[in-house]
Amino acid sequence: MKRKVVYQQQQKFNYKWKRKVFAAILLGFCFGSLVLMQCQYTRIMSLRPRFVQKPKIAFLFIARNRLPLEMGEESRFSIYVHSRPGFLFSKGTTRSIYFLDRQVNDSIQVDWGGASMIEAERILLRHALADPFNDRCIPLYNFSYTYNYIMSTSTSFVDSFADTKEGRYNPKMAPVIPVHNWRKGSQWAVLTRKHAEIVVNDTTVFPMFQQHCKRKSLPEFWREHSFPADPSKEHNCIPDEHYVQTLLAQEGLEGELTRRSLTYSSWDLSSSKDHERRGWHPATYKYADATPLLIQSIKEIDNIYYETEHRREWCSDKGKPSSCFLFARKFTRPAALRLLTMSVLGANSNEAIRESKHTK
Repeated sequence: MKRKVVYQQQQKFNYKWKRKVFAAILLGFCFGSLVLMQCQYTRIMSLRPRFVQKPKIAFLFIARNRLPLEMGEESRFSIYVHSRPGFLFSKGTTRSIYFLDRQVNDSIQVDWGGASMIEAERILLRHALADPFNDRCIPLYNFSYTYNYIMSTSTSFVDSFADTKEGRYNPKMAPVIPVHNWRKGSQWAVLTRKHAEIVVNDTTVFPMFQQHCKRKSLPEFWREHSFPADPSKEHNCIPDEHYVQTLLAQEGLEGELTRRSLTYSSWDLSSSKDHERRGWHPATYKYADATPLLIQSIKEIDNIYYETEHRREWCSDKGKPSSCFLFARKFTRPAALRLLTMSVLGANSNEAIRESKHTK
Protein backbone atom coordinates (compact mmCIF):
# COMPACT_ATOMS: atom_id res chain seq x y z
CA MET A 1 0.00 0.00 0.00
CA LYS A 2 2.86 2.33 0.83
CA ARG A 3 4.52 1.54 -2.49
CA LYS A 4 1.32 2.48 -4.32
CA VAL A 5 1.11 5.84 -2.50
CA VAL A 6 4.78 6.59 -3.21
CA TYR A 7 4.29 5.65 -6.86
CA GLN A 8 1.26 7.95 -7.21
CA GLN A 9 3.15 10.84 -5.55
CA GLN A 10 6.10 10.29 -7.88
CA GLN A 11 3.76 10.33 -10.91
CA LYS A 12 2.22 13.62 -9.73
CA PHE A 13 5.72 15.09 -9.25
CA ASN A 14 6.82 13.97 -12.72
CA TYR A 15 3.62 15.41 -14.24
CA LYS A 16 4.14 18.78 -12.54
CA TRP A 17 7.80 18.81 -13.59
CA LYS A 18 6.94 18.03 -17.24
CA ARG A 19 4.24 20.72 -17.20
CA LYS A 20 6.75 23.30 -15.92
CA VAL A 21 9.31 22.28 -18.56
CA PHE A 22 6.66 22.51 -21.28
CA ALA A 23 5.55 25.95 -20.03
CA ALA A 24 9.21 27.12 -19.97
CA ILE A 25 9.79 25.85 -23.53
CA LEU A 26 6.57 27.55 -24.71
CA LEU A 27 7.55 30.85 -23.09
CA GLY A 28 11.03 30.62 -24.62
CA PHE A 29 9.53 29.93 -28.03
CA CYS A 30 7.19 32.94 -27.72
CA PHE A 31 10.02 35.18 -26.57
CA GLY A 32 12.27 33.96 -29.39
CA SER A 33 9.49 34.61 -31.90
CA LEU A 34 9.06 38.15 -30.60
CA VAL A 35 12.81 38.80 -30.84
CA LEU A 36 12.88 37.40 -34.39
CA MET A 37 9.86 39.51 -35.43
CA GLN A 38 11.48 42.63 -33.93
CA CYS A 39 14.72 41.94 -35.83
CA GLN A 40 12.81 41.44 -39.07
CA TYR A 41 10.79 44.63 -38.48
CA THR A 42 13.97 46.61 -37.74
CA ARG A 43 15.65 45.26 -40.87
CA ILE A 44 12.61 46.07 -43.04
CA MET A 45 12.30 49.58 -41.59
CA SER A 46 16.01 50.18 -42.16
CA LEU A 47 15.50 49.44 -45.86
CA ARG A 48 12.66 51.97 -46.19
CA PRO A 49 13.63 55.49 -47.33
CA ARG A 50 13.72 57.81 -44.37
CA PHE A 51 12.30 61.31 -44.38
CA VAL A 52 14.99 63.67 -43.13
CA GLN A 53 14.01 67.26 -42.43
CA LYS A 54 16.60 69.56 -43.95
CA PRO A 55 17.74 72.53 -41.88
CA LYS A 56 15.96 75.72 -42.82
CA ILE A 57 16.94 79.37 -43.16
CA ALA A 58 14.73 81.78 -41.23
CA PHE A 59 14.33 85.09 -43.07
CA LEU A 60 13.58 87.88 -40.59
CA PHE A 61 12.03 91.11 -41.89
CA ILE A 62 11.65 94.37 -39.99
CA ALA A 63 9.24 96.24 -42.25
CA ARG A 64 6.81 99.12 -41.83
CA ASN A 65 4.37 97.77 -44.38
CA ARG A 66 4.70 96.51 -47.98
CA LEU A 67 7.04 93.70 -49.07
CA PRO A 68 7.20 93.31 -52.90
CA LEU A 69 9.28 90.12 -52.79
CA GLU A 70 8.97 86.52 -53.93
CA MET A 71 10.53 83.48 -52.29
CA GLY A 72 11.70 79.98 -53.21
CA GLU A 73 11.22 76.44 -51.89
CA GLU A 74 9.13 76.66 -48.74
CA SER A 75 10.46 73.44 -47.21
CA ARG A 76 13.89 75.06 -46.83
CA PHE A 77 12.96 78.41 -45.29
CA SER A 78 10.72 80.13 -42.78
CA ILE A 79 9.58 83.76 -42.80
CA TYR A 80 8.94 86.02 -39.83
CA VAL A 81 7.83 89.65 -40.25
CA HIS A 82 7.91 92.42 -37.66
CA SER A 83 5.71 95.24 -38.98
CA ARG A 84 4.36 98.33 -37.29
CA PRO A 85 1.67 97.43 -34.75
CA GLY A 86 -1.76 97.24 -36.35
CA PHE A 87 -0.57 96.68 -39.92
CA LEU A 88 -1.78 93.48 -41.57
CA PHE A 89 -0.20 91.92 -44.64
CA SER A 90 -2.72 90.96 -47.30
CA LYS A 91 -2.73 90.20 -51.03
CA GLY A 92 -2.88 93.97 -51.56
CA THR A 93 0.32 94.69 -49.64
CA THR A 94 2.57 91.81 -50.74
CA ARG A 95 2.99 89.95 -54.02
CA SER A 96 4.09 86.75 -52.26
CA ILE A 97 1.82 84.32 -50.44
CA TYR A 98 4.74 83.41 -48.19
CA PHE A 99 4.39 86.70 -46.30
CA LEU A 100 0.74 86.11 -45.45
CA ASP A 101 0.11 85.05 -41.84
CA ARG A 102 3.82 85.38 -41.06
CA GLN A 103 3.65 88.49 -38.85
CA VAL A 104 4.66 88.16 -35.22
CA ASN A 105 1.89 88.98 -32.79
CA ASP A 106 3.99 90.95 -30.31
CA SER A 107 5.46 93.68 -32.53
CA ILE A 108 6.47 97.02 -31.05
CA GLN A 109 6.83 100.57 -32.35
CA VAL A 110 10.33 100.86 -33.82
CA ASP A 111 12.24 104.14 -33.99
CA TRP A 112 15.44 104.58 -35.97
CA GLY A 113 18.50 104.98 -33.78
CA GLY A 114 16.82 103.56 -30.68
CA ALA A 115 17.06 100.34 -28.70
CA SER A 116 13.62 99.41 -30.07
CA MET A 117 15.38 98.35 -33.29
CA ILE A 118 17.37 95.63 -31.56
CA GLU A 119 14.38 94.69 -29.41
CA ALA A 120 12.42 94.03 -32.64
CA GLU A 121 15.30 91.88 -33.85
CA ARG A 122 15.25 89.91 -30.62
CA ILE A 123 11.48 89.39 -30.98
CA LEU A 124 11.95 87.97 -34.49
CA LEU A 125 14.77 85.69 -33.37
CA ARG A 126 12.67 84.42 -30.49
CA HIS A 127 9.90 83.40 -32.89
CA ALA A 128 12.34 81.82 -35.34
CA LEU A 129 13.96 79.72 -32.61
CA ALA A 130 10.58 78.13 -31.85
CA ASP A 131 11.04 76.10 -35.06
CA PRO A 132 13.76 73.52 -34.30
CA PHE A 133 14.70 73.28 -38.00
CA ASN A 134 15.56 77.00 -38.45
CA ASP A 135 19.38 76.98 -38.12
CA ARG A 136 17.59 89.91 -44.14
CA CYS A 137 16.60 94.43 -49.54
CA ILE A 138 16.69 92.21 -52.61
CA PRO A 139 18.27 88.82 -53.40
CA LEU A 140 21.14 88.80 -55.88
CA TYR A 141 20.96 85.05 -56.53
CA ASN A 142 18.34 82.35 -56.71
CA PHE A 143 17.22 80.57 -53.55
CA SER A 144 19.20 77.36 -54.07
CA TYR A 145 22.48 79.26 -54.49
CA THR A 146 21.70 81.38 -51.42
CA TYR A 147 20.74 78.34 -49.32
CA ASN A 148 23.87 76.37 -50.24
CA TYR A 149 26.15 79.40 -49.71
CA ILE A 150 24.85 79.94 -46.17
CA MET A 151 24.56 76.28 -45.18
CA SER A 152 28.04 75.33 -46.44
CA THR A 153 29.63 76.82 -43.32
CA SER A 154 28.99 76.44 -39.60
CA THR A 155 29.76 80.11 -38.89
CA SER A 156 27.49 83.12 -38.54
CA PHE A 157 27.95 86.01 -40.96
CA VAL A 158 28.26 89.18 -38.87
CA ASP A 159 29.79 92.44 -40.08
CA SER A 160 32.03 93.26 -37.13
CA PHE A 161 35.06 95.49 -36.63
CA ALA A 162 36.72 97.50 -33.85
CA ASP A 163 35.09 100.93 -33.50
CA THR A 164 37.89 103.37 -32.73
CA LYS A 165 36.86 106.56 -34.54
CA GLU A 166 33.37 107.83 -33.90
CA GLY A 167 33.35 108.07 -30.12
CA ARG A 168 30.08 106.16 -29.76
CA TYR A 169 31.31 104.08 -26.84
CA ASN A 170 29.90 105.34 -23.55
CA PRO A 171 32.37 104.96 -20.66
CA LYS A 172 29.41 104.23 -18.38
CA MET A 173 29.29 100.80 -20.04
CA ALA A 174 32.80 99.92 -18.86
CA PRO A 175 31.82 97.88 -15.77
CA VAL A 176 29.99 95.43 -18.05
CA ILE A 177 31.32 96.05 -21.58
CA PRO A 178 35.04 96.91 -21.69
CA VAL A 179 36.08 99.15 -24.56
CA HIS A 180 38.21 96.41 -26.15
CA ASN A 181 34.98 94.44 -26.81
CA TRP A 182 33.19 97.39 -28.43
CA ARG A 183 32.34 96.58 -32.05
CA LYS A 184 30.52 98.18 -34.95
CA GLY A 185 28.95 96.79 -38.10
CA SER A 186 25.78 96.22 -40.05
CA GLN A 187 22.58 94.93 -38.47
CA TRP A 188 22.08 92.70 -41.50
CA ALA A 189 23.42 89.44 -40.13
CA VAL A 190 23.02 85.69 -40.62
CA LEU A 191 23.11 83.85 -37.30
CA THR A 192 23.36 80.18 -36.41
CA ARG A 193 20.90 78.83 -33.84
CA LYS A 194 23.58 78.93 -31.15
CA HIS A 195 24.30 82.63 -31.69
CA ALA A 196 20.60 83.49 -32.11
CA GLU A 197 19.89 81.87 -28.75
CA ILE A 198 22.64 83.96 -27.15
CA VAL A 199 21.02 87.15 -28.51
CA VAL A 200 17.54 86.15 -27.35
CA ASN A 201 18.69 85.05 -23.88
CA ASP A 202 20.99 88.02 -23.26
CA THR A 203 20.15 89.80 -20.00
CA THR A 204 23.47 91.60 -19.49
CA VAL A 205 24.55 93.52 -22.60
CA PHE A 206 21.07 94.50 -23.87
CA PRO A 207 20.13 96.44 -20.68
CA MET A 208 23.39 98.39 -20.97
CA PHE A 209 22.47 99.35 -24.53
CA GLN A 210 19.01 100.43 -23.40
CA GLN A 211 20.55 102.71 -20.79
CA HIS A 212 23.71 104.03 -22.42
CA CYS A 213 23.56 103.56 -26.21
CA LYS A 214 21.18 106.23 -27.52
CA ARG A 215 21.24 108.70 -30.33
CA LYS A 216 20.78 112.34 -29.47
CA SER A 217 17.38 113.74 -30.33
CA LEU A 218 17.10 115.14 -33.83
CA PRO A 219 15.53 118.48 -34.74
CA GLU A 220 11.96 118.39 -36.04
CA PHE A 221 11.79 117.84 -39.80
CA TRP A 222 15.54 117.05 -39.82
CA ARG A 223 15.23 115.34 -43.20
CA GLU A 224 14.36 118.69 -44.81
CA HIS A 225 17.56 120.35 -43.60
CA SER A 226 21.16 120.07 -44.75
CA PHE A 227 23.21 117.44 -42.99
CA PRO A 228 25.79 118.72 -40.51
CA ALA A 229 29.46 118.63 -41.41
CA ASP A 230 30.16 116.57 -38.29
CA PRO A 231 27.33 114.08 -37.73
CA SER A 232 28.93 112.78 -34.52
CA LYS A 233 27.90 116.03 -32.80
CA GLU A 234 24.27 115.39 -33.67
CA HIS A 235 23.90 111.82 -32.46
CA ASN A 236 25.81 109.57 -30.13
CA CYS A 237 25.14 105.83 -30.42
CA ILE A 238 23.10 103.81 -32.93
CA PRO A 239 22.30 100.55 -31.09
CA ASP A 240 21.58 98.29 -34.07
CA GLU A 241 25.04 99.02 -35.50
CA HIS A 242 26.77 97.76 -32.37
CA TYR A 243 24.66 95.32 -30.37
CA VAL A 244 25.04 91.86 -31.93
CA GLN A 245 28.70 92.44 -32.78
CA THR A 246 29.55 93.63 -29.26
CA LEU A 247 27.55 90.87 -27.57
CA LEU A 248 29.31 88.08 -29.51
CA ALA A 249 32.72 89.69 -28.87
CA GLN A 250 31.84 89.94 -25.19
CA GLU A 251 31.00 86.23 -25.18
CA GLY A 252 34.37 85.38 -26.78
CA LEU A 253 32.73 83.96 -29.93
CA GLU A 254 34.40 85.95 -32.71
CA GLY A 255 36.29 82.83 -33.71
CA GLU A 256 32.92 81.32 -34.69
CA LEU A 257 32.05 84.20 -37.05
CA THR A 258 32.70 85.08 -40.64
CA ARG A 259 33.15 88.75 -39.87
CA ARG A 260 31.39 90.27 -42.84
CA SER A 261 27.81 90.85 -43.89
CA LEU A 262 26.12 89.12 -46.82
CA THR A 263 24.10 92.27 -47.51
CA TYR A 264 25.58 95.06 -49.63
CA SER A 265 25.03 98.74 -48.75
CA SER A 266 26.62 101.71 -50.48
CA TRP A 267 28.18 103.96 -47.85
CA ASP A 268 30.74 105.67 -50.10
CA LEU A 269 28.79 108.85 -50.79
CA SER A 270 31.63 111.38 -50.90
CA SER A 271 31.32 111.86 -54.66
CA SER A 272 27.53 112.08 -54.72
CA LYS A 273 26.10 115.35 -56.02
CA ASP A 274 22.68 114.51 -54.63
CA HIS A 275 22.42 116.10 -51.17
CA GLU A 276 19.63 113.69 -50.23
CA ARG A 277 22.14 110.85 -50.51
CA ARG A 278 24.61 112.24 -48.02
CA GLY A 279 24.48 111.77 -44.29
CA TRP A 280 23.78 108.98 -41.86
CA HIS A 281 22.12 106.45 -44.17
CA PRO A 282 23.39 104.37 -47.11
CA ALA A 283 22.46 105.37 -50.62
CA THR A 284 18.94 104.53 -51.78
CA TYR A 285 18.90 103.23 -55.35
CA LYS A 286 16.11 104.79 -57.38
CA TYR A 287 14.38 103.62 -60.54
CA ALA A 288 17.05 105.07 -62.85
CA ASP A 289 19.80 103.34 -60.86
CA ALA A 290 18.24 99.90 -61.12
CA THR A 291 20.14 98.37 -64.03
CA PRO A 292 21.69 94.96 -64.71
CA LEU A 293 25.13 96.60 -64.64
CA LEU A 294 24.55 97.78 -61.07
CA ILE A 295 23.66 94.25 -59.94
CA GLN A 296 26.64 92.82 -61.81
CA SER A 297 29.02 95.34 -60.20
CA ILE A 298 27.82 94.27 -56.74
CA LYS A 299 28.21 90.59 -57.61
CA GLU A 300 31.81 91.18 -58.70
CA ILE A 301 32.91 92.40 -55.26
CA ASP A 302 35.13 89.66 -53.80
CA ASN A 303 36.78 91.38 -50.82
CA ILE A 304 36.06 93.93 -48.09
CA TYR A 305 38.63 96.15 -46.35
CA TYR A 306 38.20 97.12 -42.68
CA GLU A 307 40.29 100.23 -42.12
CA THR A 308 40.18 100.31 -38.31
CA GLU A 309 41.68 96.80 -38.13
CA HIS A 310 43.80 96.98 -41.30
CA ARG A 311 42.01 93.77 -42.25
CA ARG A 312 41.01 92.65 -45.73
CA GLU A 313 38.31 89.99 -45.80
CA TRP A 314 38.55 87.85 -48.93
CA CYS A 315 35.23 86.17 -49.65
CA SER A 316 34.91 82.48 -50.31
CA ASP A 317 32.33 79.73 -50.65
CA LYS A 318 33.32 76.12 -49.90
CA GLY A 319 36.98 77.18 -49.90
CA LYS A 320 36.83 78.84 -53.34
CA PRO A 321 36.84 82.59 -54.15
CA SER A 322 33.32 83.93 -54.46
CA SER A 323 31.16 87.02 -54.46
CA CYS A 324 30.83 88.64 -51.03
CA PHE A 325 27.15 89.50 -51.13
CA LEU A 326 23.89 87.58 -51.50
CA PHE A 327 21.60 90.58 -50.92
CA ALA A 328 21.72 94.32 -51.56
CA ARG A 329 20.02 97.46 -50.24
CA LYS A 330 18.52 100.08 -50.27
CA PHE A 331 16.16 100.07 -53.24
CA THR A 332 12.97 102.05 -53.66
CA ARG A 333 9.88 100.02 -54.50
CA PRO A 334 9.90 101.11 -58.21
CA ALA A 335 13.61 100.19 -58.44
CA ALA A 336 13.07 96.74 -56.94
CA LEU A 337 10.08 96.06 -59.19
CA ARG A 338 12.08 97.15 -62.26
CA LEU A 339 14.82 94.67 -61.43
CA LEU A 340 12.28 91.91 -60.87
CA THR A 341 10.76 92.65 -64.28
CA MET A 342 14.22 92.40 -65.88
CA SER A 343 14.69 88.93 -64.35
CA VAL A 344 18.10 90.04 -63.10
CA LEU A 345 17.51 89.11 -59.49
CA GLY A 346 18.03 85.48 -58.62
CA ALA A 347 20.45 84.70 -61.46
CA ASN A 348 23.57 82.88 -60.37
CA SER A 349 25.44 83.54 -63.56
CA ASN A 350 26.01 86.34 -66.05
CA GLU A 351 23.31 85.05 -68.39
CA ALA A 352 20.54 87.30 -67.07
CA ILE A 353 22.91 90.25 -67.20
CA ARG A 354 23.69 89.64 -70.85
CA GLU A 355 20.02 89.16 -71.70
CA SER A 356 18.95 92.32 -69.91
CA LYS A 357 21.63 94.76 -71.07
CA HIS A 358 19.33 96.44 -73.54
CA THR A 359 16.19 96.44 -71.39
CA LYS A 360 14.74 99.92 -71.05
